Amino acid sequence: MAKSTARSSAPKKATKKGVGKSAPTKATTEVKLLAGGNPQIAKGYGDAPVQAYLQAIPDWKRAVAMRLDELITHAYPKVQKAVKWNTPMYGTDEKTFFMGFHMITKYVKVAFFQGAQLKPLPPDASTQKAVRYLHIHEHATLDEKQFTAWVKQAAKLPGEKM
Repeated sequence: MAKSTARSSAPKKATKKGVGKSAPTKATTEVKLLAGGNPQIAKGYGDAPVQAYLQAIPDWKRAVAMRLDELITHAYPKVQKAVKWNTPMYGTDEKTFFMGFHMITKYVKVAFFQGAQLKPLPPDASTQKAVRYLHIHEHATLDEKQFTAWVKQAAKLPGEKM
């Protein structure tokens, strides 16, 4: 069985790829930060608004989010990106999304919209039966192989029309 990110209180070693490493605390542009350090970015389609969102994330979460974006893009090169509801979204077209992530005060919350169909299940349940989450805490080690497998699986499932 593949390893998922640990949620223990003990700090974990950061990976060489930047997950969990501290990023500069100031974003390159002045963007209003919402609860949890979530940037308020205007709705937009394509890579540019997603990159603006990523650059506006403060502290360690920026490195995590940037790595997630890289892994998603590599796992599904045809991915369609958007920022909706102050959240980067990833889909098969501009209206159908299979995942997204959001900044929470103590972690990055990755949502797989049809995550209940993924094998193995992402570790965190949702109040919505179909949705599963992966919470990435500071200093946690991301199992990039498992994450990439989930992205590939999720991209093949019917996405959420948004």
